[in-house]
Amino acid sequence: MDRPSPGVTPAGAAGVARARLPETEAVLRMRHAVREWLLRYRPEGAVAVALSGGADSLALTAAALAEADQVDALIIDHGLQEGSAVVAAEAAEIARRLGCRAVRMRRVSVTGPGGPEAAARQVRYAALDELRDGLPVLVGHTLDDQAETVLLGLARGSGQRSIQGMAGYDEPWGRPLLGVRRAVTREMCRDLGLDPHEDPHNAAPEFARVRLRTEVLPLLEEVLGGGVAPALARTAAQLREDGEALDAIADRLLIDARDGSSLSVETLATVPPAIRRRVIRAWLLDGGAKALTDRHLRAVESLITDWHGQGGVAVGGGMPGIRLVARRERGRLTLAFAR
Repeated sequence: MDRPSPGVTPAGAAGVARARLPETEAVLRMRHAVREWLLRYRPEGAVAVALSGGADSLALTAAALAEADQVDALIIDHGLQEGSAVVAAEAAEIARRLGCRAVRMRRVSVTGPGGPEAAARQVRYAALDELRDGLPVLVGHTLDDQAETVLLGLARGSGQRSIQGMAGYDEPWGRPLLGVRRAVTREMCRDLGLDPHEDPHNAAPEFARVRLRTEVLPLLEEVLGGGVAPALARTAAQLREDGEALDAIADRLLIDARDGSSLSVETLATVPPAIRRRVIRAWLLDGGAKALTDRHLRAVESLITDWHGQGGVAVGGGMPGIRLVARRERGRLTLAFAR
């Protein structure tokens, strides 16, 4: 028979009663963060949690069990390290012990472009999407992860959207902990007597995010006198609010600018660039474009603002040997596949 971890009262045989947790500072902060997210996005019903066995996802699972109606645990074994199956099994055991309604596991094969980190992320989210059974999936991204994401976006230099960071809810992915420091999740695990798994990849210096975490952010904190990570997270939140407002304006303008599947150049010629590029982006995505960059958007924009008879602009989204091309034709922007 499973025994509850120290300091944790199990959720009951059916897994429907709320978990009773000690009222430590870390536990209360975590519960408050999860409660706020649920009230905003999921006031009733079950949720799933992506559980890796690390401190962030373990603490999130425990807090979700205390606040949500029902919680399912989703566990992905990437098979990238020796003993990964054992880590996944231990995470599943903890999930059951804490009182999760269901535990669903999948082992995946990590392949694909962009390096092991990007490939693992892609297959992980695909597997979570298949396992979630229609539920929103809570993931354990913290304020520290948000700060790292903003710095990576700054390095890419691809505009405001790249430094807006991660959204609190990008359906079906929920991030209740974007205002919670990583240290709080570790403290909560200690309070509950949970022993989180330490992924060696999180300390591997070949990954840019790890070097940001272990070298760049500590140096910025030292040079600037502290508070850098929260400041970056606040900046991301403010930019996201601004971006959502501009996107709403652009969505309305896109309706006015549409001429069938094309766009009216006259309608877009005199609007502010920030709005115009948002309209172009939405139109390109609707037409099948993928992996759009700031360079793509500005090149297509030049067909409106700097027209001197130039040819079309290829944007991502074609197939081998076939390109997706935006052109200006008789006062309209058109989008079509071309060899």
